[in-house]
Amino acid sequence: MPLTNMAEFVPAPFVFSGSPSRSRPVSIEMAAGMTVSSKLRGLLMQQLRGTTQLYFNVSPRSLSSSAQEAFKSAPEELSGHNYESIQVTSAQKHVLHVQLNRPEKRNAMNQAFWRELVECFQKIAEDSDCRAVVISGAGKMFSSGIDIMDMAKLLQPPGDDTARKAWYLRDLISRFQKTFTVIEKCPKPVIAAIHGGCIGGAVDLITACDIRYCTQDAFFQVKEVDIGLAADVGTLQRLPRVIGNQSLVNELTFTARKMMADEALDSGLVSRVFTDKDVMLNAAFALASEISSKSPVAVQGSKINLIYSRDHSVDESLNYMATWNMSMLQTQDIIKSVQAAMEKKDMKNVTFSKL
Repeated sequence: MPLTNMAEFVPAPFVFSGSPSRSRPVSIEMAAGMTVSSKLRGLLMQQLRGTTQLYFNVSPRSLSSSAQEAFKSAPEELSGHNYESIQVTSAQKHVLHVQLNRPEKRNAMNQAFWRELVECFQKIAEDSDCRAVVISGAGKMFSSGIDIMDMAKLLQPPGDDTARKAWYLRDLISRFQKTFTVIEKCPKPVIAAIHGGCIGGAVDLITACDIRYCTQDAFFQVKEVDIGLAADVGTLQRLPRVIGNQSLVNELTFTARKMMADEALDSGLVSRVFTDKDVMLNAAFALASEISSKSPVAVQGSKINLIYSRDHSVDESLNYMATWNMSMLQTQDIIKSVQAAMEKKDMKNVTFSKL
């Protein structure tokens, strides 16, 4: 829901034309009813009377060298995030790095992992300092999926009553599903940075993320049929929606074949491919930094509504959006953002309150 239609005020890229006749129609009257509209209308009218045309480049591809250099400093360990299977560090202001941290086991997902990732992202969701997350794998690959040896005992239901064993397994599967759903439900955007193998449960994980980057040596496998089961913690539900090609999803699922990086890019599973892990991580952190410079009200509201829209009809989603923005449009972040664009300020120099 616009301002009354933000696109009317801000065509892409951000352009405020010096002449009303050369700009798209502006509905000041429709904006007048909002709490922030009086001041915002003044800013917009002031700009429309001027002669300056402003362009605000928001592309994550045009990153300054100084921004990339910032990520080369030693990571800052975070208190309150002490885990056996993952490591959480502060990559930069407002950006956290969650690293799968069992490199000697190819980051296989053991019992601790399924518990700790839930705890980690629940804390991140409540962390007002965090505005974006990058998740990657330590060592030679992103993750080899479930740690069969470590999980074998857990997957054996106690007792001999079929109903009780089934009840136990259903509860177990539901808890495993929550491990990745918590990433999807976290309001902070999560960027997966994938190198080497991304196998089995790792595909479940990355499909719950918002953005996916990978290296040229990356490959993806829906591996479960090779160990005699159907993937049950998210891949079969999310992958079709991610790539929008049911035939390809079926092929990958039924055969467990590898999907290489180029095919992953072509299919839409990832949005960019990089030469190596360091280059990919620099790009992922820079993207996270770019996202974290925006209004957290706008970014987190966008993520929540994108996921809602994925799972509901257009009419239901529009109604949800209207209800959402009836309060969110009253934020001071709109005034700050428009003011920054008019003054040609870098958004990274704008201070938004914590959310």
